[in-house]
Amino acid sequence: MESPTAMSIDSPRVDSAWGLPEALGLADEIERLRNLLETWMVEIDPEVLPMVRYQLEGRAKYFRPVTLFACYRAVTQRPVPVKVLRSAAAIEITHNVSLIIDDILDRSRYRRQKLSLHCRFGLLPALMTAGYLTSAASGLVAEDAHSVSRLAELMQRLGVAECAQWRLRRRPMGVEDWRALAGEDTGSMFETCACLGTRDDELRRYGQLLGTLYHGCDDVADVRGTAALGGGSEKDISDGILTLPAAIAIRNPNTAVLFGSNDPGDISAITEHLVAALPEAEAYLDTIASEAEVEARSNAPFPSGLIELIRHTRALSRAQ
Repeated sequence: MESPTAMSIDSPRVDSAWGLPEALGLADEIERLRNLLETWMVEIDPEVLPMVRYQLEGRAKYFRPVTLFACYRAVTQRPVPVKVLRSAAAIEITHNVSLIIDDILDRSRYRRQKLSLHCRFGLLPALMTAGYLTSAASGLVAEDAHSVSRLAELMQRLGVAECAQWRLRRRPMGVEDWRALAGEDTGSMFETCACLGTRDDELRRYGQLLGTLYHGCDDVADVRGTAALGGGSEKDISDGILTLPAAIAIRNPNTAVLFGSNDPGDISAITEHLVAALPEAEAYLDTIASEAEVEARSNAPFPSGLIELIRHTRALSRAQ
C-alpha cells in the first residue's frame, strides 16, 4: 500500500469546482443525472413546478453526486447502474432542500448569483417546495430500501445537527466540539453519499471525513471573505456559530468573551482574531485530509478518484 502524501493547500488541484466532474472522469454520469432530473421534472405538479425548476436548474457544482459517483467508481469499474443514478438524484434534491431552509433561516437574498427561492416566490411557497422535494427524493428511490433508509437517517441527523449548533451558539467550545458538529452537519451528507455509492459502509468514514473537511474549508474561506470584503460570513459571527477558526481563536479568554457577546460592535474585533487563527486552522484541515486519504487507500480497490476529490476539497479554503 502506498503511503499517503501530505495534504496541504499547495497540493495539485482542479482550478475550479465547476471542472471537478471532468477531472474525475465523471462528466458522463453528471450528464445522465441532469437528464434524469429533467425527465423527473416533467411529472411534477404544475403548482410547484416553477419553484422546483427555479431551485434545481441553473449552474450547480453537483459536489455531492460527484462524491457518490466517485465512491462507486472506487469499488467497481462497472458502469453506474440506474439504481445508483437515482440515489444521486435523490441526494442532490435533498441537498437543495437544505439550501432552501438555510437561505430562509439566514435571511439570504441570493443563492448561486440569483434571488434565493423564498425571495423570488415568497416564504410559504419556499417552505412547501422544501417539503415537496423531501418527499420527492424518497419517491425517486422508493423501490430501493438501502437508499430510503440512508436518506431517512440523513434527514434526521441534519435536523439534530442544526438544533445542536443553534443551542450551542456563543459558547466557548473547542476544536473537538467543532469537529463533532461539523461531522454531523456536512459530514453526514457526504457520509450518506459514500454509503449510497458503495451500497455498504466500507467508505462511510471516508465520506464523513470528506464532509468535515469540506465544512472546515468553507469556514476558513468564509473568514477570508469576511476579512477581504467586510462582510461575507458576518452572519456566523453575529450568531456566535462555532466555526473552526472560532474554536481555535476562543482559546484566548478575551476572544471567548467577545465571541459570547451579542454586540454588533464586536464583529470587527472578532474577525481579527479569526484571521489570526487561520494558519492553525489550515494545519488542522491538512490533518483531516490526510486521515481521509488513509481511509480511501485502506478501503477502496481503486482510490485514485477519492484522493483527487480530497485534494480538490482541501483547496476550497482559498477558493475565490
